Amino acid sequence: MRILCVLILPFLALGLLAPVARCGEVTLEQGISYGVADDTDLKLDLARPAGEGPFPAIVFIHGGGWCRGSRQAYSQQIRQAAERGYVAATISYRLMQVDEANKETAPAEPNFPAQIHDAKAAIRWLRANAQKYRVDPDRIGVTGGSAGGHLSLLVGLTDADCELEGESGHPEQSSRVQAVVNFFGPTEMASCHGGSSVAWMLRAFMGGTPTEVPQTYETASPITYVSDDDPPVLTLHGDQDALVPVAQATKLDERMAAVGADHTLVILEGQGHGFGGEHQQRAMQAMWDFFEEHLQP
Repeated sequence: MRILCVLILPFLALGLLAPVARCGEVTLEQGISYGVADDTDLKLDLARPAGEGPFPAIVFIHGGGWCRGSRQAYSQQIRQAAERGYVAATISYRLMQVDEANKETAPAEPNFPAQIHDAKAAIRWLRANAQKYRVDPDRIGVTGGSAGGHLSLLVGLTDADCELEGESGHPEQSSRVQAVVNFFGPTEMASCHGGSSVAWMLRAFMGGTPTEVPQTYETASPITYVSDDDPPVLTLHGDQDALVPVAQATKLDERMAAVGADHTLVILEGQGHGFGGEHQQRAMQAMWDFFEEHLQP
């Protein structure tokens, strides 16, 4: 069967609407502004199913060492999510500007906590626009890989008292979520720095080494915020990961078990920083099953 996609363009020249495409039973909107930070217009792409809803929602956060990547990495996944009955968004956030020729010593801006401020702003925007996009504000999940996994964990494990909300809009809304899927994200930043093959990225993100800025490493570590009222978390990690060692996943698992929080850990044998073939299929199915269990009515 061939699906015809129709792009709705009226008023785009005036900047009044984001591009909208209707593909079968899925509506796609691109380049929606969800906030402003440091004069940066923060944008997301959104896919939603047909019907009245309200639907559960999933926010996807791309990886790339907090300095690379784009929201388009999850374009296929947000469409798949909409086909499964979710409103799904893939978000951009402020990326560190790194001098690749001098990355070991040159300062990077903006670094932590700009990125988590933006991710939380996206969650608040989704709640503020729940009626427009037919979202159930009580059923929102978040997922991402690598740096996106780290930000997803911070979104899931922190609340307003942790002072990581930022000022990018809709302060009256909560940034809390009801489920988190973490693909190989750092969980304890100091030990990750000590074992990672790309430790320079963590130094750039933190603004120094663990010895130089220990409080920043602690504040940026999802494991710092683990408590018994956390939403359920699924972590998927390869046992051969050199960028984010698998010990990051087991540390989180041990900490969440110690407080009685709901954490499911899946370690994929022979896989590195990213999965291929049947391992990728297994990981994606685990993600969909997890969200269905915790977000679908």
